[in-house]
Amino acid sequence: MIGYLRGQIKERSEEAITLDVQGVGYELHCSTNTLDDLFELENAAGDVQLWVQTHVREDAITLFGFSTSLEKRMFLSLLKVNGVGPKMALKILSGARLEQLSNMIEAGDVKSLSNLPKVGKKTAEQLILALKGKLVLAPESEPKKTSGKRAAGQQPALPRFTGARADVLSALVNLGFRLQDAERVVADLPEDIEIQQGVRQGLQALSGSF
Repeated sequence: MIGYLRGQIKERSEEAITLDVQGVGYELHCSTNTLDDLFELENAAGDVQLWVQTHVREDAITLFGFSTSLEKRMFLSLLKVNGVGPKMALKILSGARLEQLSNMIEAGDVKSLSNLPKVGKKTAEQLILALKGKLVLAPESEPKKTSGKRAAGQQPALPRFTGARADVLSALVNLGFRLQDAERVVADLPEDIEIQQGVRQGLQALSGSF
């Protein structure tokens, strides 16, 4: 399972981006809010990070990308509502900021919710019925997105590793290993290790084989 991806944006459209991660292009469908965030991050840092949710159907595998874990959490909450699929959830997220959407649901504001893209009165009522009092959004715990610098005491948005070890960690996570397990293995690697060698040693440690 892909938890997050970090790389450079190679192509963008109104609803998706193609992210180059070490030579592999991932198509990620994103909300308007995330696309706006990525534009700012790309200008500041070059590389961007996206939290990822994979949606599997018989005829397709679709990746959805989010600039914050909070938006991903809201996306997953929306999927629990009857009649709301991934594409509709993304449209809803594009129609309002997370705080606004949460406030509408908590206030039982059917009218405002009905004005969101793809949401009619019936769906608005379903959103309130299913999610009111159940949303858990904690902006204060959300890591801030930066260009590599952070204020004292602020939690980093990316793992603590830098250089080649950060690339090794990203590769192991992209291959499906849990972040916690991959971090434990990468911590034992030399800081100056070559990426290919680091990935090989990581795979050996995590799976017991080359």
